[in-house]
Amino acid sequence: MPPVLKAYHRRYPGVTLELKFDESERAYEGILKGELELALITLSPHPHTSIRSETVWQDPLRYVVSRDHPLASRDQLSLQELTHFNAILPGSNTFTRQLAVRQFERLGLPLHVGMTTNYMDTIRMMVSIGLGWSLLPQTLIDDSLKVLEIGSAPIVRQLGYIYHRDRTLSNAARQLVEMLQEVADG
Repeated sequence: MPPVLKAYHRRYPGVTLELKFDESERAYEGILKGELELALITLSPHPHTSIRSETVWQDPLRYVVSRDHPLASRDQLSLQELTHFNAILPGSNTFTRQLAVRQFERLGLPLHVGMTTNYMDTIRMMVSIGLGWSLLPQTLIDDSLKVLEIGSAPIVRQLGYIYHRDRTLSNAARQLVEMLQEVADG
């Protein structure tokens, strides 16, 4: 996102964007209620019919544990084996959590969540000290974590923008949407 904002600022130096950093789900509700014009978020797996959403980036998620976790020495695992350990995941109302739950539900597997927080850096830290496993974006994985090779379909979050179908975007928002679409197409 920073390169897009930098290019936008260079192209339209007279435009002042009012940016608010919040959870994707809150921004989603803000769009539905008309409180926000445009949001860049983790896209909902089940978007409301009033929401127009476009994917700009693919965000692969990986199952991870600490380097000294009992599963860290295994070359290949199944989701079934993860059910014997507690997960550390975002809250149940988050789009990321919904993706994880759906993968376990498809196989009829229980998901044991021991801790929740919506801060991915906190999840990474809790996993790194051995408090459970998690599903994290590839970009957050560092040397303190071991990526688990799970024999199931990978989970990929869709990141992009949303706006309300029944509301007209301002010129500034339309220009940002065009730049985001260039990234998505390019």
